[in-house]
Amino acid sequence: MSSLSAPDSPSGPSKTDPLSRERAHLAASRAALRAMREDVENLDISDVTANWVNAGVLARQIDERIKALADLSHTPLFFGRLDYLHAPGADRAEGAEGEQFYIGRRHVHDSDGDPMVIDWRAPVSQPFYRASKKDPMDIGLRRRFGYTGGELTAYEDEHLSDPAEAATTSKLLQQEIERPRVGPMRDIVATIQPEQDEIVRSGLSGTVCVQGGPGTGKTAVGLHRVAYLLYAHRERLARTGTLVIGPNASFLHYIEQVLPALGELEVRQATVDDLVAHVEVRGTDSAAAAVVKGDARMAEVLRRAVRAHVTMPTEPVVVVRGSRRWRVPAYELEEIVRELLDRDIRYGAAREALPQRIAHVVLVQMERAGEAPDDRVQDAVARNAAVKAAVKAIWPPVDPAKLVLRLLTDPGFLAEHAAGLLDEDEQKKILWTKPVRSVKSARWSPADAVLIDEVTDLVQRTHSLGHVVLDEAQDLSPMQYRAVGRRCTTGSATVLGDLAQGTTPWATRSWEEALAHLGKADAVIEELTAGFRVPTDVITYASRLLPHIAPGLTPVASVRENPGFFDMRTVTDAADVVAACVESLRHEGSTGLIAADARIPVLAEALAAAGIGYLGPGEETTGQTRLTLVPASLAKGLEYDYVVLDEPQAVVDGEPDERTGLRRLYVALTRAVSGLIVTHAAPLPPQLG
Repeated sequence: MSSLSAPDSPSGPSKTDPLSRERAHLAASRAALRAMREDVENLDISDVTANWVNAGVLARQIDERIKALADLSHTPLFFGRLDYLHAPGADRAEGAEGEQFYIGRRHVHDSDGDPMVIDWRAPVSQPFYRASKKDPMDIGLRRRFGYTGGELTAYEDEHLSDPAEAATTSKLLQQEIERPRVGPMRDIVATIQPEQDEIVRSGLSGTVCVQGGPGTGKTAVGLHRVAYLLYAHRERLARTGTLVIGPNASFLHYIEQVLPALGELEVRQATVDDLVAHVEVRGTDSAAAAVVKGDARMAEVLRRAVRAHVTMPTEPVVVVRGSRRWRVPAYELEEIVRELLDRDIRYGAAREALPQRIAHVVLVQMERAGEAPDDRVQDAVARNAAVKAAVKAIWPPVDPAKLVLRLLTDPGFLAEHAAGLLDEDEQKKILWTKPVRSVKSARWSPADAVLIDEVTDLVQRTHSLGHVVLDEAQDLSPMQYRAVGRRCTTGSATVLGDLAQGTTPWATRSWEEALAHLGKADAVIEELTAGFRVPTDVITYASRLLPHIAPGLTPVASVRENPGFFDMRTVTDAADVVAACVESLRHEGSTGLIAADARIPVLAEALAAAGIGYLGPGEETTGQTRLTLVPASLAKGLEYDYVVLDEPQAVVDGEPDERTGLRRLYVALTRAVSGLIVTHAAPLPPQLG
């Protein structure tokens, strides 16, 4: 492997050296991208739209295209180059000459339409991530580029087809992985590894579950998979939609710039709470109540309660039309009702079908009497007052929120439908102790909202998207998995998580079980064990907790050559913790002060007293404010160059049980990219040895 960096002389390298040629190509590519953008901006659509609706749609599409062609000055337009030995797709026996491709975040072409930068998702780009000395994939040269503030400053070559050159670790790749970060999460498109690339490029039809420890890049892999699927299946996903689901708003804010940096602007982001926001959530559950409400058995309790609204008819329906009376006997009505129940279709769909079924029976009688009714007559009969009254009595409308409210406030109603599913103690845990006047006045909890969403789907089918990415999935309850699964019944999903980082009382015990609740039991489960973010010394220390929180998992093996900075310090007060933050801020990049939620006010006061500004989780760090004060409950999914972790035992004690507390501590310990300082006055948890 060979490399070259720009010399320090004012004159710089000559115009004929490789680095100057690559800089020239970068400048030309940026100019071509500007020209592509200007071409779109100058489009005149006045003569191609038939009406104002079409004009509005086309104008919006043009605006989105302009945004997608934005040139981000500090984001390299290309990060690699591939020199093929033969032209891709050509007959090698004919001695076809090779081709050269620059690999970047999006496609760029010149005025003649010839490519100057190839999209990283194109098939021709795949060897950049997967080619090796063992399998060169017809690549003679793979070149990686190094950048400083958007300026191309270095390159590094691998001659993959040269047997005389030994395989070595890329220095530029290591530097890019370890580069200090300020601001939101950045993409990893330049550093995707072969095992990550296989997941990213897996097909749209199948669901993939990625188990990955801290720093293995599972979140970035999931986001890049969305970007790849949008590239490979653009028209289909434009129709059906895509969605990224994260654990909280702070996390979504942190990752929101990744897809736009890859040119994808139309991916919706939400939390599970956002998806099920049928009522205003103002209350909370005890851990015990939340566990019962989140149990999959509640789905059957709700199904029984919905179907219980159906009452078998005891009276006939008599339809009067003109001078004729048509009678549908009770036994025939009961046959129709039982058939609809046996089909187990949505409650609302069956309710809409019932009047048409009754009308069909009447039409059959009319035909036997010599009449020739058509569809208009059937519709008129279905709207007949007698038929509508019968339908209302037999199959009344169901309000999902009212039904859930009755289950949670009426012990007899709950006992009737939970019989054989929930025992008396479990029923008591979820019953509300205070009476509630109405749906609007009820203090709904997040778990209640999920139950209402389940009933809503029982009444009317939930719209399915083409692809859903579910991140930090290990914290979802079975009922939450069902809520997500309803959003991709006809589509696929990418499920991302780490069983060791499950920090809810109902956290996932196995991916097989979780995927069954999601409705994707046939999903492929992949495991990422190579750690690119967390330094060796830090992940080794944090892994001491694994036997106590997830004994079956493979510990993450850091591939970082830099062991990172790691220190344990006994402190006396919050001022010592602030001093550790000041020390960390002397380094380049971001610093996170993570502490038990109860300790946040004390530390905030100490930072203010020291005159140190700080941000909250999810807020974008800047060159002026690089410290974030993070409650341990919100640390999941975030990362900082340096972390100061305050009082590990307090983090453990802040959770309802020890295992959940140790998992929360594992999350907090693994947020650092370059260095970790653990400060404590109280003894450390014994599980840390």
